[in-house]
Amino acid sequence: MSNIVDPLVGRIAVRVRAERERRGWTLNELAEASGVSRAMIHRIERGESSPTAVVLGKLSAAFRLSVSSLLALAEGEAPGPDGTAGVRRSADATEWRDPDTGYRRRQITGPRFPAETAEIRLPAGAAVSYPAASFAFARQVVWVLDGRLTFHEGTTVHDLGPGDTVELGEPAPCTFANEGDAECRYVVIRAQAERP
Repeated sequence: MSNIVDPLVGRIAVRVRAERERRGWTLNELAEASGVSRAMIHRIERGESSPTAVVLGKLSAAFRLSVSSLLALAEGEAPGPDGTAGVRRSADATEWRDPDTGYRRRQITGPRFPAETAEIRLPAGAAVSYPAASFAFARQVVWVLDGRLTFHEGTTVHDLGPGDTVELGEPAPCTFANEGDAECRYVVIRAQAERP
């Protein structure tokens, strides 16, 4: 199923454009900062193309945001009566799907919570890579719930099974790969780190 008709694609389009304009960047400047072509950014901002996980990672890195933050801002979650997000029902959750790999991402915590938490479902045979800049100024933990995950952190490779966790070190290019024949489900927990 294509997620181009998904309302989240339109909200991502608005958020990417707003983040670019907030910085006073042209399409060319964002393209240079992210390594994503100007034409692709233009299509994303117009809601004509659904960005892949890799493209979202590059755009997020250019904005110095995590993919989780960019998606949480795009989801525009309404606060509860006391200013908190309140109960989040699984049936009502917004799920983003990578059109290239089928990778699915669901935000667990809202934008006001001090740590970002996302549940990921990575199909068999799929791999998603992010540049080192995606992990700048953050501490991150990956916790595998089901299946197996081959996690490439720079030149180090971690083979993770159910219940295994890995805490990321210094920012490095990372690849999340499912080399098995069943879906892998894992959680990514990210907290802001001190800037140098």
